[in-house]
Amino acid sequence: MRASAGLAPALARAAQQVARVIGGERFDERMAPEEGRAAFLDLCFGTLRRYGRVQAVVRLLSHKGDAAPRVQALLWCALYALESRRHAEYTVVDQAVRACRLIEHWPAHGYVNAVLRAYLRQRVSLERQLNADLEARYQHPRWWIDALARTYPEAWGAILEAGNTHPPMCLRVNRRRAQLDAMRSELNAAGIVSRPLWGSALLLERPSPVERIPGFADGRVSVQDAAAQRGAPLLDLADGQRVLDACAAPGGKSAHILECANVALTALDADASRAARIEPGLARLGLAATVRVADCTDLAAWWDGRPYDRVLADVPCSASGIARRHPDIKWLRRAGDIAAFAARQGAILHALWRVLAPGGKLLYVTCSVFREENDAVLDAFCANAPGIRRLELVDGRPAQLLPCAEHDGFYFGLLTKTA
Repeated sequence: MRASAGLAPALARAAQQVARVIGGERFDERMAPEEGRAAFLDLCFGTLRRYGRVQAVVRLLSHKGDAAPRVQALLWCALYALESRRHAEYTVVDQAVRACRLIEHWPAHGYVNAVLRAYLRQRVSLERQLNADLEARYQHPRWWIDALARTYPEAWGAILEAGNTHPPMCLRVNRRRAQLDAMRSELNAAGIVSRPLWGSALLLERPSPVERIPGFADGRVSVQDAAAQRGAPLLDLADGQRVLDACAAPGGKSAHILECANVALTALDADASRAARIEPGLARLGLAATVRVADCTDLAAWWDGRPYDRVLADVPCSASGIARRHPDIKWLRRAGDIAAFAARQGAILHALWRVLAPGGKLLYVTCSVFREENDAVLDAFCANAPGIRRLELVDGRPAQLLPCAEHDGFYFGLLTKTA
C-alpha cells in the first residue's frame, strides 16, 4: 500500500475514458498519456473489469439520483482503487475529491466524498446485496451471463471468473531462429521464469515488458496467447503450399504459419491501419508474405483465381474469449450483436470455400466462447454447402478452449473440401 499524492490526475483521466466507454466508445490503449500511463491503464482496465460491481455499489449508496457521467465514472474508478489496495484509503478519498475539479465538476465533491466514505463504513453489509446481484457478483452483463449458463451449465461461473482476471502472458518461440529449451534457459537467466505448454508456447510466471525479454528484438520470440498458437499447427502445413490468412491483422498467426513451413502466404485484411502492422512484425522475425488490403468476401477485389491449399479464417467475432484483455468489450457488446457476427462469419465461410483447392483444408477460428458463433456457424455451413467434411483436430484437444489461467478462450473447427 502506498500514499499517492498524484493519484487525482490519473483518476480524472481514467474517469473521462471510462465514461466514454460506457457511453459506447471503444477503448484505445494507444491514447493513454505517457506521463502516468501505468496508473491510468490500471484504473481504466481494473474499473471496466469490475464495472458490474462498482456501478452496483454507487447505485446502492447514492441518494442523489443519476449524477453526471464523469462523476459516476470517477466514483467507479475510486471504488476500484479502494478495492485494489494499492493506495491508502484516505488517499483515494482525498484524491477523488480533488479530481472533481479536474473533471470540471467541483460542486460534486461533497457527493463523491459522501459516497466513498459510506462505502468504507458499509462495505461488509454491502457484500450480501452485491452477491445477490448477478451482474455485480460476476461483473458481466446479464445477457452474457445467461448465454454462458445455457451453454455451459457446469462451467459458466468459472468462465466468468476467468474473464475478470489479469490475462496470462505467453511467448511463441520462433523455431527458425531458436530452440525451445535454449530460449527457456535464456529467459530464466534474465530472471523471467517460464514453462512450456504446447508446441512453441512458453507461459511466463509473471508478465514482463517486451523490451526486457531476451530474443524479442531479434525475432527469436513473439508475444502470443497459447490458445492462439494452436491455429498454425492444426493447418497441417507443408513446404510449397499456397496459404491464405484471410483476416490476418495484426499478423501473429501469419507469422506462426511462416515459422512452421516454407509456404507462399497471402495475408489479407480489410482494415488498412491494422494491415499496416503485418509486414513490420514479419520483418522482425525474418519472414515475408504478400500483404493485401481487402474484404475477404469480395473475391473480385483480391483473388487471382488460383486456389489455396490451406485457408485460415480467423473471423471477426464478439471477442468474448479475450474480454479480460479488452474489458470494454463486455459493456459495449449487446445481445443482438451475436447474431450479426454469426451472419458475417457465415458469409466469410461461403466466400473462402470458393478459393480452397479440392483436398485443401480450412481452419475456422474465433476468440469467442458463444456457441452461436462457433459450432452453430459451422453446423449451418456444413449443412448448406456441398463437398465438406469436418476433420478431427489432430492435437486431441476440444474445439472450444475456455479462458483459464494458462490461455484465453478460442474455438477451432477444421474442414476439408472433398471435391
